[in-house]
Amino acid sequence: MIPTINPEHIYAERLARFSAEREREQRRSDRNGNLSLVLLGLTAVLFGLWLWQVQPWMLAGAGLLALAFLASFIRHGGVNRSLARARELASISAEGLARLRRDWAQIPLHVGPPNDPAHPYADDLDISGRASLEHLLHTPTTPVGRETLRRWLLAPATPPAILRRQQAVAELAPTLELRDELALNGRLMAGAQRDYEQFLVWAEGEPWLLARPWLIWLSRGLALAALALLTARLLGLPVGTPLAAVLVANVLVYFLFARQVEQRIEQASARQEVYAAYAALFGRITTAQFAAPELVQLQQALAAHGLRADQQMRRLARRMPLAQVRTWMLFFPIQIATLWSFHVLWLLERWQREAGRSARSWLAALGEVEALAALATLHFDNPDWAFPELGEQPVLRGRALGHPLLPPSMGVGNDLEIGPPGTMLLVTGSNMSGKSTLLRAVGLNVVLAQAGGPACAQALVLPPVAVASSMRVRDSLESGVSYFMAELQRLKFVVDLAAHVREEGQRTPLFLLDEILHGTNSAERLVAARAILRHLLDLGATGAVSTHDLALADTPALADDSVLVHFQEHFSRDEAGPAMTFDYHLRPGLAQTTNALRLMELLGLPVK
Repeated sequence: MIPTINPEHIYAERLARFSAEREREQRRSDRNGNLSLVLLGLTAVLFGLWLWQVQPWMLAGAGLLALAFLASFIRHGGVNRSLARARELASISAEGLARLRRDWAQIPLHVGPPNDPAHPYADDLDISGRASLEHLLHTPTTPVGRETLRRWLLAPATPPAILRRQQAVAELAPTLELRDELALNGRLMAGAQRDYEQFLVWAEGEPWLLARPWLIWLSRGLALAALALLTARLLGLPVGTPLAAVLVANVLVYFLFARQVEQRIEQASARQEVYAAYAALFGRITTAQFAAPELVQLQQALAAHGLRADQQMRRLARRMPLAQVRTWMLFFPIQIATLWSFHVLWLLERWQREAGRSARSWLAALGEVEALAALATLHFDNPDWAFPELGEQPVLRGRALGHPLLPPSMGVGNDLEIGPPGTMLLVTGSNMSGKSTLLRAVGLNVVLAQAGGPACAQALVLPPVAVASSMRVRDSLESGVSYFMAELQRLKFVVDLAAHVREEGQRTPLFLLDEILHGTNSAERLVAARAILRHLLDLGATGAVSTHDLALADTPALADDSVLVHFQEHFSRDEAGPAMTFDYHLRPGLAQTTNALRLMELLGLPVK
């Protein structure tokens, strides 16, 4: 745990501070914008009067006003950058408050790949989508950061990697300023950063122009000749014929190689808006003082081979305005006179050859830092959550384990134990009592634990496990698959995964099964469920199963290997009529009550 803090108080204080700063910068921006308009208007008036009366002082005054307008315009850009910064920092703090309340409507949702129904647990445990684990861990702002976090949530890390990540997360959790700076820089370039793969294809490719030195020297020679002859022409020298010949040669050279040259410049400059922002992100990470080995290693990756990522990206960003010249309306005469694009490509390919092959590793390191920062934010928001302990015993033990996606005011923690292999937790209880929520709480906390983050528990000890679930099964009219067949296919997947994990011998299969096989009649469901569960236990798996079928616990084939727990409801009746409440506390033994008829009564349905 991190030192006792009050995240709500901290976020509220920062929200008030940055909101006030935003309002202050907005007023500055409005004043500066109005001043710029006035200066521009006065400049136009004086210049118009000069055209009418041709008084020198009018032209001088218009020139001075134009300079004042230019200064005001430049200053306005700086004010607007400060305004954008304050606006984003206020939003970041407001989102922090929304996370604490689990107010999903106020937490940004990055649209990404949907949950894959064929994944061992992603769809059942709500890894992606609205009100999901990714939605709660929404702070990565770059595509590579979101991809890295998603990869961590979908595949467990090795125990050594988990320990390294825990150390890094613990170090990053108190560094709110650093984490906000990372989020801020990413958000300021949002919308211009989606597809970085095109840039990487160029950066990692082979230079085209540098492989043709003759073309480099030809373009330089023709450009120098054209400029020299143009200068001579302006001086009145009779060089019309050689000038025309050189310009024709320039046109021929350009159109012969225009496709290759322009295509490569486009690849390099496709995301030029974000190069400076990436440089700022890299620089913030590189200059931070870290002690955790994982963070130190990521810092080193951003300065490998004597190339600092922030310096190299800044160097590339400084070359981009030269490529932008190509978009000017009057650029074609410049191109014909100088073969401008060839010289721009030469500069870009020099960067490509010297630093391009490091770009992917830089982005990968940034993605890992962002993923670690997201887990650190979760730890900061929930300082009472504990880092899981990787135990040597093949038993999962949780103390006050809760559901991480529920608001803290609604969550109820429970103590439980699952394992060793060959045994299972059998959860019984009536409708709405909390059985499915408990299974998802177990699964999500295991996912967080094996990603390197904190768990929603006072304590959690677990071995390396491979989670497989069957909780949210859907039929398919398009595929001609009935609900029962879809259930069987999913259970076959869980069984096959358990067998594969046992063969590998690195992890314990952990199954989470919710009300299995209720797509068929009760007699066959009981026989089939017993057989499948017995087979999973014989494979050395462990897990938790929720069920309404109390008879499932009576069979000798499962009784000795099942730990029985249950939830219960409480009924009352007052002047308003019957009422039912749940306390969501896990109790030992088999459920003793049912509530289907009571629920019907509460809804006004006939029960007789």
